[in-house]
Amino acid sequence: MTLLIRKEGIFSSIQGLGNYGVQRFGINPGGAMDRSALRILNVILGNPDASQAIEMHFPAGEIVFESAQRFALGGADLSAQIDGSPITNWQVNEAAAGQTLQFRKRTFGNRCYLAVEGGISDYSRDGTLLENSFETRRLRTSDRLGLGESSDVFLIGRIAVSPRLLPEYSNRPIVRILAGAEFEQLSSISRAHFLNEEFALTVDSNRMGFRLTGPALDIIQPTEMVSSAVTFGTIQLPPDGSLIVLMADHQTSGGYPRIGAVVTADLPLLSQLGPGDRVRFQLVTIDAAERMAAAFEHDLKMLRAGVRFHRSK
Repeated sequence: MTLLIRKEGIFSSIQGLGNYGVQRFGINPGGAMDRSALRILNVILGNPDASQAIEMHFPAGEIVFESAQRFALGGADLSAQIDGSPITNWQVNEAAAGQTLQFRKRTFGNRCYLAVEGGISDYSRDGTLLENSFETRRLRTSDRLGLGESSDVFLIGRIAVSPRLLPEYSNRPIVRILAGAEFEQLSSISRAHFLNEEFALTVDSNRMGFRLTGPALDIIQPTEMVSSAVTFGTIQLPPDGSLIVLMADHQTSGGYPRIGAVVTADLPLLSQLGPGDRVRFQLVTIDAAERMAAAFEHDLKMLRAGVRFHRSK
């Protein structure tokens, strides 16, 4: 069972939940930018959460199902069609052998995920298998993607994802954050700007980090910092007063002041932004962030139980 990249997109790659336990060696975790979307899609397909999928941007190219396959789309809405028939996000669909998946226009968001039942097990170009590595590459025309085993039983269209579980995507979200290690070093004016003003993504933003423009911020007494650990969602303040939010391909340490950290529950909101989109930050407590994360895990567990029930009927 394979997928054929008949026409490559602007930047499509295979992503899972990243490589953890290796950052101490200086290896970044990588993985999907919108991990909530990836996990939800894998759950409704009956896959393990970490199963790999295709992360796509618009224009997203064309993908041919070379065998009958169940699949689901989520994250950004890129107006997907199977042989000209529209399909929607967050539901299980079925493609017959030879059918083509296309994306007509970007309705909202910037990163769409294509997950298949059984997951993506490997990928090749012109039939040559590529070795797995910590680095991913852009998928190109003529690549073939090997797929995992599918179940013999599935009820198409019977699984619905509750809106409560889906991220509240927006091109101007309010993203909740925790105070960073150097938050208290912000001047009072900078702290007010940080928590009350909008910041816009620049064209220099990428999978390593989002650069933001807005009011210039500063700290009370600039000092040279020892390089410290950072993670997905760390908000750094470089000397020029702009902001950098570290994303999925972030480095493992950095020497800029860490003035905040995006809570896990709101990373999907940030991950779907593109150049020109705007964001505000709202300070919350660790207890609140933990409750948000626990609520998502509870709802995902309930969805997984529902999927297992329907598959067993």
